[in-house]
Parts: sequence; C-alpha cells; structure tokens
Amino acid sequence: METTKFLLDEKAMPESWYNLVPDLPFGLDPPLNPATREPVEPDALAPIFPTNIIEQEVSAEKSIPIPEEVREIYSLWRPPPLFRARRLEKLLDTPAHIFYKYEGVSPSGSHKPNTAVPQAFYNREEEVRRLTTETGAGQWGSSLAFACGVMGLECTVYMVRVSYDQKPYRRVMMQTYGADVHASPTNLTDAGLNVLEKDPDSPGSLGIAISEAVEDAVKHDDAKYSLGSVLNHVLLHQTVIGQEAVEQMEMAGEYPDVVVGCAGGGSNFGGIAFPFLGEKMKKNRDTRFIAAEPTSCPTLTKGKFVYDFGDTAGTTPLMKMYTLGHSFVPPGIHAGGLRYHGDSPILSALVHEGHVEARAYPQNSTFEAGLEFAKVEGIIPAPEVTHAIKAVKDLVVEAREAGEKKTILFNMCGHGHFDLAAYEKYLAGELPDIEHSEAEIERALAEVSG
Repeated sequence: METTKFLLDEKAMPESWYNLVPDLPFGLDPPLNPATREPVEPDALAPIFPTNIIEQEVSAEKSIPIPEEVREIYSLWRPPPLFRARRLEKLLDTPAHIFYKYEGVSPSGSHKPNTAVPQAFYNREEEVRRLTTETGAGQWGSSLAFACGVMGLECTVYMVRVSYDQKPYRRVMMQTYGADVHASPTNLTDAGLNVLEKDPDSPGSLGIAISEAVEDAVKHDDAKYSLGSVLNHVLLHQTVIGQEAVEQMEMAGEYPDVVVGCAGGGSNFGGIAFPFLGEKMKKNRDTRFIAAEPTSCPTLTKGKFVYDFGDTAGTTPLMKMYTLGHSFVPPGIHAGGLRYHGDSPILSALVHEGHVEARAYPQNSTFEAGLEFAKVEGIIPAPEVTHAIKAVKDLVVEAREAGEKKTILFNMCGHGHFDLAAYEKYLAGELPDIEHSEAEIERALAEVSG
C-alpha cells in the first residue's frame, strides 16, 4: 500500500488569510494595560509593530487579502502536499484514514515562514531597518532570518539558551541567512541581566527571550519586534495551511472527523485547525479538535485561564490565556517550540469554551511515535510534531475500542533534520522523561494577579 499525495495547483494558493474571530460564538477578552487594567488601544502597540500588523491583530474582517509580493514568495513552497499515510495506517493496523499536511517543504523546514514573510514585508513597507525576535527550537528564528534576507532587513534573534546548545545547526542556519543570534538570557539587555543575576546558569525560556527582543526593539527607533506565535495576526497568517487542507481533503473525497496539531504558542495548531473550526461553526459539522502539548510544559492541561504577561519581565500587555505563570521556566526538553508558559488567547478561549480538547504527553512516548512515523512514511518529524503523531496513535486505539472508523488530519509542521541529536539520545536510551514541577508552577501562578 502506497502513500497517496494530493497536490494543489499554484493558482489554488489562498488569496486571503482567514480570520476566525468574527465566526467565534463567544467574545474574546481584550488585552489589558498592566498599569490601568483598561483595554489596550491599538496605537499603544506602535513602538513594536507596524501599522498593518496592528490592524490585523484587532481586525474583525473575516478575510484579509494577502499582498501579491507575499504570495509570490509563498509560491517557493506553497501549496505543500497533503498525504494520506497509508503505511502508517497499516503499521497501526487501523481502518482509520490518516492524513497529514506537510509544511516541512518550506525554506526553513517548517510552517513558520507563512507568517515571517508577511511580517517582514509590512515592516519593510514602513522603512524599518531591523527586526528583533525570540526563538525556541530555532524554526521561527530561521524563518524570520530567511524572510528578512528576502526583504533586505537586518535580523536579531534571541535564542533560548538550552536550544542554542542543543541545536547548533539551527543557529548556523539563521547566521547563514544573515541574522545575529544570541543565547538568551544575555548580558545585552536589562531583562537578560536580571535573569542572570538570579540564575547565572539559567536554561532560558521563550518568555525571557521575548522580554529581551521586545526591550531591544523599544530601545532602537529603527527596529521593530516580530513574534512567531500566540498573537492573532500570527495565527491569521498561518490559516493558509488549513484553507489548502480543506480543498485537498475535498480532492481526497473525505472530511476529517478529528483535526490534530501540536501546541506551544498556537500558530501551528491554529493554522491547520481554524479554517476547519470555521467550517464547523458555520455549517454545524461534527469535527473534534485536539491540541497536543508536552507534560513538562502543560499550559492548556495544567495552567489557569487568567490574565498574564506574555513575557517574563512583564513588558507586554496582559492577555487572557491559559498560563503556567510568566516566571515559569519549563524544563529543557527537545521540543523547544512547545516550551512556552502561555498560549494563544484565541486557542485558550476555544479550549476554555470546550471547542478544542487538550492532551499532554511525555517526551519519550512522543519520540517513539516520531520514530515509527519516520520508518514508514520516510519523513523525520520535528520533536514538536511528534506530540501530534502520538495523539493520532491514541485516537486510533480509542476508535478501534469504540468500533469506529475515523478520518484523522494532522499538521506535519516541520522536519527534524536539525534535531538528530535528540533522536540519537532517544535511540541510545538516554532521553529523560522530564515532568513539570507542580511546586514551580504553583509558585509562578502565585505571582499572577489576573
């Protein structure tokens, strides 16, 4: 039995991004000014974001046109294929039909350029010279470095220290595209110095790296900040994934009973799921949605749905989201893109309202799933997406026990070519199952006043 591939013509690439917000059956809580606890006005975001990005962040339009230059760059890899994983189905001995959208064909090997390119484009249009950002596993940092190179911008990346050490070739990839890369926390910012003063051996976190990148941007008039996940405009840009997948599932003559994505900040999950969620809300379709995260950073499954800062230093507006506390530093698992204390406010609200289910998995079980997938489908998954593959395996077992035949779709959001050191440790039996610290989460949540 062979894997079946479904390809769209380049002309079928979406002309607009899909905004789920107007179709939500509930309202979203606005971001708040931490000093006044009043809703943040859009112009308050001007020091770090360009005008078009701010407008997209607060937009109530269902459809936002993609600039033609952005679509032209997208065409380097979009639209990627949708596969039916027949060999995986055979391995799992299941009547279920398993499909995956493969985003690893992009220049940086993940879904992240889908938002990096438009963010760089809009900043260039406002004559910004340099973009600052954070990155965990390095997929976002390498994507923004690529986008800045294409748009003629400089790029500064604060890479979480544990990932900086674990994934040297992601750093080299960013530098190849022209970016300056620093292991965060650094001694270059007040936020970094404050962390190092308390813990000179800090492994870093996305929250810390965000604080450093925002501080850098605010202190330099010719720089802006760029975020790779969490915020509305980022998830908006990623909806090209799901829009294409809707058409490709039609080509396959099927429709998903379950849509699965891994979740750190929410961009990968939102990209594949939001167009299908829109279909469910508008057409009353009976589709389940599952977000998979690590047990070492169980934001959606163990966090609290409250207002909290998006960064460690408390420089961002307060956002209503599931959070483990902005001072929580997750253990150094290899799925660096999932080591974030919070989550997308939209995704958090969807989980809170019961439209999305969340599941958490330990590191070794996800690598086991990733290895099984690689052996039969031929693609080595990034550690982040192995969480989604593990969820798919569990869904297959549950469907078999219930006597159900399911159609399952997940987002294969990136390849693991730069993560082979992690696979080497797993194969040698040296990969620990790192659990979260209940005491550390309680301590961090005690600092949250939301």
